[in-house]
Amino acid sequence: MNGFKTMMLMMLLTLLLVWGGAAMGGKSGMTMALLIAFFMNFITYFFSDKIVLKMYGAREATESEAPVLHRIVRRLSQKAGIPMPKVYIIPDMSPNAFATGRSPKHAAVAATEGIMQLLSEEELSGVMAHELAHVMHRDILIGTIAATIAGAISYLAQMAQWAMIFGGSRHDDDEGGSPVASLVMMIVAPIAAMLVQMAISRSREYSADEGGAELQGNPLSLAHALRKLEKGAQAIPMEANPATTHMLIVAPFSGKAIMKLFSTHPPIEERIARLEAMRFRG
Repeated sequence: MNGFKTMMLMMLLTLLLVWGGAAMGGKSGMTMALLIAFFMNFITYFFSDKIVLKMYGAREATESEAPVLHRIVRRLSQKAGIPMPKVYIIPDMSPNAFATGRSPKHAAVAATEGIMQLLSEEELSGVMAHELAHVMHRDILIGTIAATIAGAISYLAQMAQWAMIFGGSRHDDDEGGSPVASLVMMIVAPIAAMLVQMAISRSREYSADEGGAELQGNPLSLAHALRKLEKGAQAIPMEANPATTHMLIVAPFSGKAIMKLFSTHPPIEERIARLEAMRFRG
């Protein structure tokens, strides 16, 4: 069901992009929207992992520097039957982790110094299994494409705004552009795209929780880790780029309750409840 939901949401996001381009400039606007999305996806497909790792100041860790993390990732990778990802450490005391890379052959996992100190080896294993489930499901690629399309929609909205300011609302009838549609594009489309992108992210988090728990073998390991990570992230918020928060295992809380309405992650309580239910199901 999560896979079907993700597919439908991705289709909706793509339709939003096409509609936004058409609202701005008819057929030519639609073509421009698709070209923008194609170009942005091409760039992110090949370079997003390097960009994100550099953004967080992550450095590749040798086995002698992080023996426990290497041991966990190697064991889980072998069990999953995928190449061992590169291992990175983020110099940040906020407890968090993420996976990146366009495929299992080009993957990396990154953990903050904070999460390494906060969790036991069993709990850290649950977290790394969650991240490897993202890798196996190619969630990083899905999330990157979703974020890119949402970004393209926001870019079109900004273009529509400048076009109206400088008289660009005069559309050629043959092109099918409409000032009213452009106005809707400026206001509604970016919000709708953001909500769809977040729904995709939440859906993939549930799948990674389940897949990671099955890979690691004990759903309670991740459940216990999530409880600690929620408190740790609230105590030490992470300076995260909004465009990459969907990649982290827990959202870097800002302390503002209203932000939970627009979260890229499902409620921790719901994630823990599902993991605990897996224990009885198994």
